Amino acid sequence: MTETLTKGTSEANGRLWGARARDWADIQEGQVAAAYHEVLDRCGVTSGTWHLDAGCGAGMACALSASLGAAVAGLDASEEMLKIARDRTPSGYFRQGDLEALPFEDDSFDVVTGFNAFQYAGDPAQALREAGRVTRPGGKIVILTWGEPEGMEAAGHIAVMKPLLPAPPPGAPGPFALSEESTLRAFAEKGGLTPMEIHDVETRWHYPDADTALRGLSSPGVAVKAIEHAGEEAFRAAMLAFLAPFVGADGSVSFGARFRYLIATV
Repeated sequence: MTETLTKGTSEANGRLWGARARDWADIQEGQVAAAYHEVLDRCGVTSGTWHLDAGCGAGMACALSASLGAAVAGLDASEEMLKIARDRTPSGYFRQGDLEALPFEDDSFDVVTGFNAFQYAGDPAQALREAGRVTRPGGKIVILTWGEPEGMEAAGHIAVMKPLLPAPPPGAPGPFALSEESTLRAFAEKGGLTPMEIHDVETRWHYPDADTALRGLSSPGVAVKAIEHAGEEAFRAAMLAFLAPFVGADGSVSFGARFRYLIATV
């Protein structure tokens, strides 16, 4: 679930997401596995499916898809993430690059997924047009984003991170910019896609202890940026304060998160 924050900055974005790639792969990526499973199931991914995950990160979604028999490809800004993806799925085809210029032929894939990815491209409409270009007629493009933040426990960790980040550039989308259904549909249409169904998926993020939770929550690129801007200690203090209400009697940490995804066609 990596992000291309602004056009032409994939190198910087790749550095941010690559800084703690192993913690992302080992701890944090699996917290979203329920969403990956549901999307692959709803899209009918099976033997013979050609699947591209745009912004594939460490490749968990690709690995799950390959386990269903699909032929998989992934694109990401971070070479460190791609190294893990290649190890997980040696049969996959993984490339470093930009969402706005996919290195694949027209009509190559049955399913193209963007797990918290397309909306952070420097030119999101172009990224969606590219996704549509490489999707076969009758294929599916999936845009996944955060669900509506009201009542979502995981939204708290984003709230405590915000003051630690540098001021965003004018017009930069917030993490919940597409959470409202009509906005998500309009986003797909702006990229030349035909929006179809929208679904929500609830996930439960679970960690054996607070230190592991902190490592996981420190691993996304946006967290690395906050740490670089405000310092490790400030980030740690803010995140531990967020985690405190969710620590159980055995020391484990658990809280809920919600994602929303739209399935579109060309």
